[in-house]
Amino acid sequence: MRDSDSASAKERTVTNMENERDILKGILDVHIHAGPSVANRELDAADMLKEAIVAGYRGFLVKDHYFPTCMGVKMVREHCDAKDVELYSILVLNNSVGLFNLVAIDAAVNMGAKIISFPTVSAKNHIDHHKGNFVGAGKMSVPEIPVVFVDEDGNMDRAALEALKLIAARDVALATGHGTAWEIDHLVEKAFELGVKRVLVNHPHFHIGASYEQMRKWAAMGAFIEMNVCVFVAGSSLGDCDDQMIADILKAVPLDRLILDSDMGQKGNGSPVDGMFRFVRLLMNKFGLTESDIDQIAKKNPAILLGI
Repeated sequence: MRDSDSASAKERTVTNMENERDILKGILDVHIHAGPSVANRELDAADMLKEAIVAGYRGFLVKDHYFPTCMGVKMVREHCDAKDVELYSILVLNNSVGLFNLVAIDAAVNMGAKIISFPTVSAKNHIDHHKGNFVGAGKMSVPEIPVVFVDEDGNMDRAALEALKLIAARDVALATGHGTAWEIDHLVEKAFELGVKRVLVNHPHFHIGASYEQMRKWAAMGAFIEMNVCVFVAGSSLGDCDDQMIADILKAVPLDRLILDSDMGQKGNGSPVDGMFRFVRLLMNKFGLTESDIDQIAKKNPAILLGI
């Protein structure tokens, strides 16, 4: 091949790669573990904003297990040139914020939090699965008090019920956290019963123990089911879920009830934007999803969840 031909071929390849990444324009990633955090993170919220601007994201939500992200997000949004990218925050109801703390919920919502999550790292189910070796725990040294918010008879903790009532009253979204499938099943039902309008079931395929029948049930009730890039072998270096699980989720959950997010940001696990791009290409090339399908699960559905 002549040098000029080689150069032309290289130019075409670069152009094609750039065009492929156009699929990221308008992405709204509602699950990114950007710093600051007690855990080591690949990037902080300001770094993530830079990547999101280049990729053409509509926005992203910063999540932390131990501390509300409202303040950090607000500082970045007000002091950095965010272009057209929106930043969103969440409060996770773990022991570090007083668990089902109504005052914490009220304060977080008043500072712009779009999602309130039920326990993650404080959930007994999470603790049992990770056995003290959770990459997101960072420098935490005080042992967690394991939380179970639904008993064996299906009765929900009273404080948890009050938290759901406030979430409904303030019209913010609920994320279900890391409880067992038993807990999540009762949580989804009770949330809708109490008037919560928007629910995201966090990775029911990963450490939750949910069946595909349960996923279908929750989706039929109106909940969104999360498919997170991080936990798949094809998605990130931390993933251990195989491609068959992707196929099974796509079969079980209608696309209008599925939300694709990265759940990335862990130190050494690479860029959340790059992870999202690889996974989107996998969904399109191997599983037959169209550009319209990607728009549905990574752009439209997340916007509905956040109420924007």
